Amino acid sequence: MLVGGYFGERGQVAGPGGGPAMLAGAPAVSYSVKRVDGVVDSLDNYRGHVVLVNLWATWCTPCRDEMPALENVYERERTRGLIVLGIDQGESATVAGAFARHVGVHYPILLDEEQRYGRAYAAIGLPTSLVVDRSGHIVRGIDGQLTLAQMRDAVEPALR
Repeated sequence: MLVGGYFGERGQVAGPGGGPAMLAGAPAVSYSVKRVDGVVDSLDNYRGHVVLVNLWATWCTPCRDEMPALENVYERERTRGLIVLGIDQGESATVAGAFARHVGVHYPILLDEEQRYGRAYAAIGLPTSLVVDRSGHIVRGIDGQLTLAQMRDAVEPALR
């Protein structure tokens, strides 16, 4: 199980010894999983876009707190080619879908019931975010909750 309490500061980037930051430059791993609406989807389906991948769960308070900012950055930057891809870690479509609807999320929510994305992306806890460029390579990996400004700063270089 992933635990979200290991972060001292918001948006703390793991050092070179571990965590998702060490994956910068690597090809992004993709798994086919269901979305909350039952359609099978994967990160590979968004090649050609900049993707802000967000690993989350409804029980994770920082995850819930950052979802409005994720929706905001998605709405503001999607015309420039940004996709926000929420990947729920280990929960059902009922639980994740109900929460996403309650918060007003319009970006795709995938269900990673086996938490393969979390393991592949060296998630130390939740939330964990990654910026994937248009060619499918990881630009940046970040542990912990991000503010809207931090999200925009993280995706801007890849959107240029």
